[in-house]
Amino acid sequence: MEVSVMSSSQAKICKTELGCRDLRSCFGKANDQNKMFSRKPNTVSFDSQISRLRKAGLRFTVKAVDSEPILEAKSSTSSKSHNRSRLFVGLPLDVVSDGTTVNQARAIAAGLKALKLLGVEGVELPVWWGVVENEEMGNYNWSGYLAVAEMVQKAGLKLHVSLCFHASSELKIPLPKWVMKIGESQSSIFFTDRSGQHYQGCLSLAVDDLAVLDGKTPIQVYQDFCENFKSAFSPFISSTITGISMGLGPDGELRYPSHHKPAKSGTTIGVGEFQCYDTNMLNLLKQYAEAKGNPLWGLGGPHDAPTYDQPTNSNNFFNEHGGSWGSPYGDFFLSWYSSELVSHGNRLLSLASSVFGDSKVDVYGKVPLMHSWYKTRAHPSELTAGFYNTASRDGYEAVAEIFARNSCKIILPGMDLSDEHQPHDSFSSPELLLAQIQTTCNKHKVKVAGQNLASGVPGGLEQIKKNMLGENPIDLFTYQRMGAHFFSPEHFPSFTEFVRSLNQPELHPDDMPSEELSERN
Repeated sequence: MEVSVMSSSQAKICKTELGCRDLRSCFGKANDQNKMFSRKPNTVSFDSQISRLRKAGLRFTVKAVDSEPILEAKSSTSSKSHNRSRLFVGLPLDVVSDGTTVNQARAIAAGLKALKLLGVEGVELPVWWGVVENEEMGNYNWSGYLAVAEMVQKAGLKLHVSLCFHASSELKIPLPKWVMKIGESQSSIFFTDRSGQHYQGCLSLAVDDLAVLDGKTPIQVYQDFCENFKSAFSPFISSTITGISMGLGPDGELRYPSHHKPAKSGTTIGVGEFQCYDTNMLNLLKQYAEAKGNPLWGLGGPHDAPTYDQPTNSNNFFNEHGGSWGSPYGDFFLSWYSSELVSHGNRLLSLASSVFGDSKVDVYGKVPLMHSWYKTRAHPSELTAGFYNTASRDGYEAVAEIFARNSCKIILPGMDLSDEHQPHDSFSSPELLLAQIQTTCNKHKVKVAGQNLASGVPGGLEQIKKNMLGENPIDLFTYQRMGAHFFSPEHFPSFTEFVRSLNQPELHPDDMPSEELSERN
């Protein structure tokens, strides 16, 4: 199979093979063991056996004019004119996993070349705290990530860096060893649920300003990390590196780890669980309750709230009518719980803004789209995640305010999700929640960037385009993420057509991407 993209409006056609030999060894079927990327679609893994791919006759070819990117190609007279949207693609999560080595560098280089010829503006690079500062505090190893930056620069692409102060169970990248060692004797540095289970994917926000890391506070450690990154990557910042995302919590998002396991597409999830039972969170709750004149309310979290996978009606707290969430106690607890999250976000965004504010790069933070149960009055998934947003209260006002205060942009994931593909019994509405957050951000003049949750979501590409070019257009979208599925023949042709459609939403029939089948010896 040969996938071609070309425009009849271009006078001169030249065929660019994109290093076909490399691509043939890189881009295999997503469900084939003999492929560049592993079964986990967001990770890198080569298989040196290419013979099956050759026998299958799979090859990708991108046709362009004078090597001009597709996004910059002139449209035909029948195309409508739209402002160009900035499009990035996320690199594999484990593109660097040991600090020094770029995993499958040849494959990454071939992928970068393909993206450049498609007209993609840049790529997003996840930089892990547990990789860079793994062995001991203050000992940084940037060499692998610097090599990636050089590759991106050489490819003529821009780079958006995500600073990841969380762990990845999927990739088996924990927090730094020295942090985990401290956690063995001080488990209160981690979030804790009502049953006493610790979440070791990130540090509890309650220790932000406590000297729990060998005499330093987490905020001080994060600042040292950011400043060292700025120094190490100074040749790339503001030229190749145009944006930096500050990790704010689990999966890099501003939220509590109320759901330890992400929900699978098309399935109904529970309401989540409040994360306020580590010693330091309980101390903050106690102080808040005493200051409000209700010390008995500071003894613990809600006793009648469901656990992770339970629905709203399994206990009293989130009941539609008469639930504790609407009582004076509920307002007390939810106000405190959400304000602690907002304060944490403000501390980290302020840190990032102070470090990178003079670097001519955009600073971002990610806010999750907790869309399950949005059509109920209580919005329990948002409440357990730390957003006091209900049918009668806008919980994103305070969030937008801290982004505006620190001159940061907000990343909203889930722009590939549509209401029609959500389970009916989840009372979910990703579209309504996204519209609410965007409206609040517009009110506070906070610019919005977008991401998808996963490639392959039904109708995902069309939904992304709708969000990019709709009533609340965004100037930056990061497509997640390069991997087995991304370059598979089941996905890559659709993505190519999607890229074309961003600037050419209505194409002449002769301009439509064509799929050619050719036999290879």
